[in-house]
Amino acid sequence: MGTKVSGIQKAKKATPSSPIGIFDSGVGGLTVLAQVLKQLPNEDYIYLADTARVPYGGRSPQEIIKINQEIIPFLINQGAKLIIMACGTSSAIAYPVVKDEYAVELINLIDAGSRAALSVTKNKQIGVIATAGTVNSGAFQNKIGNEAQVQAVACPLFVPLIEDGMVETDETRKVAKEYLKPLISAGIDTLILGCTHYPHLAKVIKEIVGPSVSLIDPAVEAVTQAKNMLKKAGTIKTTDSPAKGSFLVTGSAIHFQDVGSRLLGKSIVGAKQVKLG
Repeated sequence: MGTKVSGIQKAKKATPSSPIGIFDSGVGGLTVLAQVLKQLPNEDYIYLADTARVPYGGRSPQEIIKINQEIIPFLINQGAKLIIMACGTSSAIAYPVVKDEYAVELINLIDAGSRAALSVTKNKQIGVIATAGTVNSGAFQNKIGNEAQVQAVACPLFVPLIEDGMVETDETRKVAKEYLKPLISAGIDTLILGCTHYPHLAKVIKEIVGPSVSLIDPAVEAVTQAKNMLKKAGTIKTTDSPAKGSFLVTGSAIHFQDVGSRLLGKSIVGAKQVKLG
C-alpha cells in the first residue's frame, strides 16, 4: 500500500484489484477469510495454508519467524496489497520482528483481539486461550497491560482436533472442559479466542463457559482494521464484480479442501500445492 518504508521485499504497486493476502498454518485462518467475505465481499484474496508445518504452536520462536519470512515475501510476489496474519502464533511471535521489513501493511491479531476484549469486559477479568507459543510469548498479556487482569491457558490439542475435522465430538468437549476449567474458576467475563482455529469451536466453548462470558474473535476487529486501511490508501475494491479467490497449500490440497469446505461453509475447490523456502 506504499505506506511502509521499503524493506527487504518490495511490493508491486497496489491497486483496488490487487488481492488481500491471508495466511495460517492450516484451516484456522478460514475464520479470518469468513470475515473478509462478510466485510469486504468484493475483495480478491489469496489464502495460504502452510499445512505441511501445522501446527505452529509448539515450534520455537526462531522457526516461527523463519516461516513468516518465507510466507510474507511469497504473498507479496503474488501481488498482495495487504497481508493479514490469520494466525495467533505468527501474530504474537513474528509480527514484532518482521513488521517493518516489508512494503505492505501487515495486520496482526493480538492488537485486534486485545482492543475488542477491553471494549467488552465489565469486570476486567479477561481469559485467553491460545497455542503454547502465543501464551508463552505473553503477547496478549503485555498488550492488555494494566487495563485488566489476564488469565491465559495454552490449548495444544485444539488445532490437531480441528485439522482432523473433530469439531463437535465428545473427545473435543472433554478436552475443552479441562482447558476452560481454570478460566471459569477465575471469574472471567470475556474470553479471547487467541488462535484462529478456535472460533471453529465457538459453539462447544460457549456451552461450557455459559452465556455470561463474551467470546472475542480477533478476526472481526482485524478485518475491520484492514477495511479502514484500504479505504485510507484508496485501494479498496469498490466494483461489484464477484470476488476472485485462490487457495494455496503446502500439504495435501484434497484434505484441506475437504475439512476447509466444511468449516467455511462454502465449497473450496482448485486448491494448489506450493513449495516455500
